[in-house]
Amino acid sequence: MKFTEFGFEPPILEALDAMGFDTPTPIQVQAIPAIMQNRDVIACAQTGTGKTAAFVLPILNAICKRGSSEKVSTIVIVPTRELAMQIDQQVEGLSYFTNATSIAIYGGGDGQSFDSEKKALTTGADIVICTPGRFISHLSMGYFDTSGVKHLILDEADRMLDMGFNEDISRIAEQLPKERQNLMFSATMPPKIRQLSNQLLKDPITINIAISKPNEGILQAAYLVHNNQKIALIKHLLKGKDHDFILVFSSRKSSVKEITAALNKQGMPAKSIHSDLTQQEREAVLLDFKNKKIQLLVATDVLSRGIDIQGINLVINYDIPSDAEDYVHRIGRTARGDNTGVAITFINADECYNFSKIEKLIEKEVHKLALPEGFEEGPKYDTTYKKPFKGKKNFSKKGNWSKKPAK
Repeated sequence: MKFTEFGFEPPILEALDAMGFDTPTPIQVQAIPAIMQNRDVIACAQTGTGKTAAFVLPILNAICKRGSSEKVSTIVIVPTRELAMQIDQQVEGLSYFTNATSIAIYGGGDGQSFDSEKKALTTGADIVICTPGRFISHLSMGYFDTSGVKHLILDEADRMLDMGFNEDISRIAEQLPKERQNLMFSATMPPKIRQLSNQLLKDPITINIAISKPNEGILQAAYLVHNNQKIALIKHLLKGKDHDFILVFSSRKSSVKEITAALNKQGMPAKSIHSDLTQQEREAVLLDFKNKKIQLLVATDVLSRGIDIQGINLVINYDIPSDAEDYVHRIGRTARGDNTGVAITFINADECYNFSKIEKLIEKEVHKLALPEGFEEGPKYDTTYKKPFKGKKNFSKKGNWSKKPAK
């Protein structure tokens, strides 16, 4: 199937052609027709499968057909500022030949950014991509007219529920017109997602695409290591990879800082993303990594979901993520599309049980590699020892918004 077969308006097809998109992904093949028929949809698909375009394209097509208005027509709720920024960038690209407008709304900015958001909401940006808390801040001020909202979209819905946004989502939905289209996209489908779906969606079409399984193009391996061996092992693994693009994940901000400092001291230029950076600093680092100005990025789990960066060759898990599902999202940053990649995980003695849960989830035993020559023996893979562990979640563009003329 080709994008030309969906019946998109000419400006949408022109944008797809300009961006080099010809063939839709499986999630797009199933979701786009249902959304264009104005059906509610709940879709479960891995990251990297094109699910953002699966809802952005039909929404933009609808805006093209009815014309841009002076009221917001579409609300997209997302868990993090990084995902809001990324979706806004995709909307800008896919809407380039239309007069549709969008803005990303999220916390952490200054008063000037809040005023810019207020102007977009009151003047009528067509598509608003927002984090729940920031959007509620605007709703509570009373100046946002919700009567024009025709589409409510929840992206990374499972992540938002994990972060405790259930009540915020319900509060937002209650203030929107009842006669609207509801779309829910999630990487997993636990019972709480089903409950939210029953609450918000009306007779939805359900779409399931490869739930919770890593891309087959990812070569997975693991090392059993003591904590005091991890930094040395990273340095060893990165030797000779001068042309690779590498992403290192850690659940803890302190570890991210420690790894970054150690690599830079070793003459391996690395940047990091964590909650201590300002909004502008995070955006600059992420943009440099996307544009291949940085080859080595160390980050917390804020980057494990939804961030689509092509060309990452290697993902290293410095530790085990706090949720088994997050492992799938972490390693999913490599082998995007039809590409291949490598994911290496460090497992200490306390993490064996939790890693066995990951192996059960992905229905695959990850090969345990022997430590390189010169390293002392690591711990045994004892999955009977269960020690609770806690992960931290770190959250964090303000796009310049204005009505744009049709091109």
